[in-house]
Amino acid sequence: MATQPSIITRDVDKIYNPTGNLYESVVVISKRARQIAVDIKEELNHKLADFATTVDNLEEVFENREQIEISKFYERMPKPTSTAIEEFLDGKLRHRMRDAGVEEVKAD
Repeated sequence: MATQPSIITRDVDKIYNPTGNLYESVVVISKRARQIAVDIKEELNHKLADFATTVDNLEEVFENREQIEISKFYERMPKPTSTAIEEFLDGKLRHRMRDAGVEEVKAD
């Protein structure tokens, strides 16, 4: 995964070149970023489900060190858009046009 800062300058020509259309490239990147975000959210929810309690009383809620560490780990991960851009620029994404302008995006 990318460990770069969240704000970096991108060369628009490098984003344009794989598809020949800047807007098409942005759509491919955004669809992949959405896929990554959903995967990360499902993974995080699955890990945090182990810590779920059915206690309604706020007085009985306590700090769980493992839960905090898991949350901090996911907060430090690169943003899905950064990861999707890196995958796109590295040529790790396959995309194709389906019917009437709908694209399908898959990671290698």
